[in-house]
Amino acid sequence: MWLNHHRVFSHVKRTSTPLLLFNLLLLLIIVFIPVPTALLAEQLPFPDQKAAAVIYSGTNVLMAIAFNLIWNHASRGGRLLDKNVDMHSVAAISGQYMYGPLLYIVAFVLAWISAPVSIVFNFLLALFFAMPGRSLRIIPAKMRGKVKEEAVEG
Repeated sequence: MWLNHHRVFSHVKRTSTPLLLFNLLLLLIIVFIPVPTALLAEQLPFPDQKAAAVIYSGTNVLMAIAFNLIWNHASRGGRLLDKNVDMHSVAAISGQYMYGPLLYIVAFVLAWISAPVSIVFNFLLALFFAMPGRSLRIIPAKMRGKVKEEAVEG
């Protein structure tokens, strides 16, 4: 989650009241995460594991929504982004975040069926979102810098 937060805010150069409120919402959710995590750890060996997994996955759904609120507000029309932002990076983040809430809802539904499957799915989603977007992995770092320079010149 902190990698995502850093990735988003490394592109943001201006703030607005809604952005600050969306970020506050995200931080409140992040502060809450240890509660469902501890509950899940305590209940995993017991029959209530599904309920704990539902609460844990539901928290992740809320976190994904908060990340999307932040990114969509900041990136819409580039209004809060650095003027020299790498548009490949913006497109990669937008493409990756587009699936976040939907995929975490899948994890939420899986929690009702099987807590262990939901936990594994949540773990895989965390890995997916910790990685840069697909186009950032494909475009070599030198090329990304060149695209940025061309955007400044053009």
